[in-house]
Amino acid sequence: MQYLEIALMFLKAFAVGGLICTAAQIVINLTDLTSGKILVLFMLIGIGLTALGLYQPLVEFAGAGATVPICGFGYLLANGAMKGAEQGLFQALTGSLAAASAGVTAAIVFSFLMSVLFKSHTKHN
Repeated sequence: MQYLEIALMFLKAFAVGGLICTAAQIVINLTDLTSGKILVLFMLIGIGLTALGLYQPLVEFAGAGATVPICGFGYLLANGAMKGAEQGLFQALTGSLAAASAGVTAAIVFSFLMSVLFKSHTKHN
């Protein structure tokens, strides 16, 4: 029974993450927005849905399928700011940074390690 629960968890994460990525691909195909603008748009959507209380149920349902895409980063920032706001104005401003600091730090450290381990170069066509 435990394997069935794990398989269902993976299926839900894959389905929700896939739907988010499909929505992003549709935006890419139907608009002239740059990649950066699309990333900001999806992050703001995550922040907006969190503010409305709609993203938390999605996270509880899909787990990593909802937290790994860029809108999940918006959820993380908004959630940290809202929790910080319960303690005061300064914590509201710094709460999102505190919530995201571990992920950002890991990205920087692992990026540095990969750049040391592998010789990067410009691709010439």
